[in-house]
Amino acid sequence: MSHAPLSLAQLHALDADGFTAALDGIYEHSPWIARAAWAQRPFHTLPQLKAALAKVVREASEAEQLALIRAHPELAGKAAVAGALTAESTDEQSRAGLTHCSPEQFALLQQLNADYNARFGWPFILAVRGPRGQGLSREQIIATFQRRLRHTPEFERAECLRHIHRIAEIRLNDRFGLTPTLGNQVWDWAEALAAHTEGLPATEGGPCPLTVTYMSTAHQACARQLVDWMRDAGFDEVGIDAVGNVVGRYHGSDPQAPALLTGSHYDTVRNGGKYDGRLGILVPMACVRELHRQGRRLRHGIEVVGFAEEEGQRYAATFLGSGALVGDFKPAWLDQVDAEGITMRQALQAAGFSASLDDIAALRRDPARYLGFVEVHIEQGPVLDEHDMPLGIVTSINGVLRMTGTALGTACHAGTTPMGMRQDAALAVAELMLYTEQRARQDSGSPAGASVGTVGVLHVPQGSINVVPGRCDFTLDLRAPTNEQRDALARDVLACAREVAKRRGVEIHIQESVRASASPSHPAWQARWEAAVQRLGLPLFHLPSGAGHDAMKLHEILPQAMLFVRGGHAGISHNPLETITNDDAQLCVDAFMHLLESL
Repeated sequence: MSHAPLSLAQLHALDADGFTAALDGIYEHSPWIARAAWAQRPFHTLPQLKAALAKVVREASEAEQLALIRAHPELAGKAAVAGALTAESTDEQSRAGLTHCSPEQFALLQQLNADYNARFGWPFILAVRGPRGQGLSREQIIATFQRRLRHTPEFERAECLRHIHRIAEIRLNDRFGLTPTLGNQVWDWAEALAAHTEGLPATEGGPCPLTVTYMSTAHQACARQLVDWMRDAGFDEVGIDAVGNVVGRYHGSDPQAPALLTGSHYDTVRNGGKYDGRLGILVPMACVRELHRQGRRLRHGIEVVGFAEEEGQRYAATFLGSGALVGDFKPAWLDQVDAEGITMRQALQAAGFSASLDDIAALRRDPARYLGFVEVHIEQGPVLDEHDMPLGIVTSINGVLRMTGTALGTACHAGTTPMGMRQDAALAVAELMLYTEQRARQDSGSPAGASVGTVGVLHVPQGSINVVPGRCDFTLDLRAPTNEQRDALARDVLACAREVAKRRGVEIHIQESVRASASPSHPAWQARWEAAVQRLGLPLFHLPSGAGHDAMKLHEILPQAMLFVRGGHAGISHNPLETITNDDAQLCVDAFMHLLESL
C-alpha cells in the first residue's frame, strides 16, 4: 500500500474532508465513520483514536452497522477472483494465503461463504491477519468459519463488528507506522510457554489444548522457561522457591524503599488457554526488560512472582502458590492425593523440592517490605469485548459462597402418579434454580456490581425415564462484589429452598462448602490504574471480577488492585480458544509502565 505514514499532528491539522480522506480504507467503504469521529478531536494517542472510531460504530443504528458489515468482501470470494478488492483487503487476504488455496480449500470456502450468507444474510468477517498481525493460516480460517456458523444471528453480528474493529486497528497501525513491539514480545512469550503441555497435539486449524498441572513435567518445564526469560530480561535475582513459585526481583535505586509485588499463576486448568494467569507474569517481565534495556532504575524495586498453583486441578488445594506468601499453606495439603495416588509431598520431592513445612513457612512475606500487590489478568468474560474496551479497572474480586444440596422426595411411577400428588425432587431443584437466576438478576443495578448465581451440578441418582425423581443432588455457586450483597443473595435463595420444600412436600438439605470474602480494590491502587489507563487516552471502564485470582490471597496482607485486558472470541476462557491481541498486550505493558513510573 502506498499511504505515507501519518502522525496525529498531521491528522489534527485537517478539516473534516481531509481527516476523512486521510483515514480512507480503514473501515471498508465506510467514510462516515471517520467523518463522525472527526468531531471528537483532538486525539492525543492512537489508542484514543481507535476508541473514538469504535464508539461511532457502537452508537450507530443497526441498519448502519449491517451496511458496514455488508461493505466487506467475502473471503476468497467473487471480488477476490475478479481482482476487485480494495488494496487493504487484497494485502490481508494475500498474507493469509487465501490467494493460494488448493482447489479443495477454495471449493470449501465457497461452500462456507454460501452457507454463512444463507444463514445470516451478510458476508463472513474475520480479521485474517489474526491476533499477532502476521496472518492466520488457511486451516485456522476454515476452522473459525465452521465454528462461527453455529452462532446465533445476534451474536454473530456483534462478532463481525468486533473483527471489523480489529481489521481497522491493524490498518491504522500500518497507516501510522506503528509496531506494538512489547505487545509482540508478550504474545510470543505466551505462545512459547504454551509449548509445554500435558495435552494432546492440536487438531488441524484448531487451537492447541493446554494442560499444566502442579509439579507435572510440563509444569516444571514452564518454571525453568520463566527463570531463563527473567534472567535474559535483566532481573537481579531469579529463583524457584519451596513450592515452585518462580520469583524475579529487579532492584530499585533505594535499597530501603519497599518494593512493588506483582505476578499471577502459570498453571492451567485442563484444556485451558494461554493467557489466564500467565499474562500477569509476562507483562511485568516486559516492563523490567524495557527498564533494563534503558539502564533505568526506579526508586522502588519490583518483585514478579509466577505462582506455581492457583487452579486446584491436580490436588484439592487452590491458591497454593500465593497462599504460601501470606502464610496460609495448610500442612494437610502435603498429604492430599491426586487421581493416580501420588501425594503432594511425593510430587514435590520427585521434582527436587524438600516438601519441608519449615521451608514453605519461610516464604511468608513481610508486608512492611512491600508497597502493595497489583495483578494484570485476562478478563475471562465477555464484558470488555462487548463494550469494545481493551482494558478494564477491577473494583472488587467477588466474594464466593458455594453449597452442596440434596432434595429428597418420593420416587414413584411416572404414568400412574397424578401431577398434583407428586413429591418430585428434581422439579423442586429446578424451581430453586430459576429463582436463583431471577434473584441474582435483581442485583444488576447494584452500585457495587452485579451478583451471579449458578447451579453447575444437577444429578438424579439412578434416574429413569419413567420414574418421578425421588432424589436430586445439586450445587450452588453464589458470587457478589461485597460480602453483604453475597450474603443477602444467599439468604433469599435459602429462604426460597425452604418455601419450595414445604409447598412441594420434599426435603431440601443444603450445606456450605466454601466461603471466600470479597476483595475490594484498594482505592489508592485502583486510582493508580485509572491514571495509567487515562494516560493511554482510553476511557475508564470499571467492572468487578467474578473469578477468583491470586490477588484475593495477597489482599489478606497487602493493598491490592487489578487490571483486566479483554479476551477475544467474546471473552471465552478456560478454553483453548482464549486469546488476546498484540495491541491489547502492548496497552497492558504501557499501562503497567505508567503505574511503575507513578510510584
